[in-house]
Amino acid sequence: MEFIWLFNGEMGRFASGAFRERKLAEDWIRTHQLTGILTKYPINVGVYDWAVKEGIFNVKKEEHRTSSFIGRFTSAAQEHYHYVNGEIDGSDQ
Repeated sequence: MEFIWLFNGEMGRFASGAFRERKLAEDWIRTHQLTGILTKYPINVGVYDWAVKEGIFNVKKEEHRTSSFIGRFTSAAQEHYHYVNGEIDGSDQ
């Protein structure tokens, strides 16, 4: 399975960067002294479907099958890192 790294800046609604390699993302974050979260996403599959397939999320309620739930679904199990002013937050190391 292929993955992509997306950066969401603090207070941003949408991703402000997409990278094939974490190092490239971190170089960009550092250069611009950004604050936000870098998250690894599977390519060509929704996070909900990926999490269900991998056993990370179990559908327990009928609500979990609705389009509104699936459309806003994210998983803390996705590899992710927090940055403050371009540097990785010490608790993420």
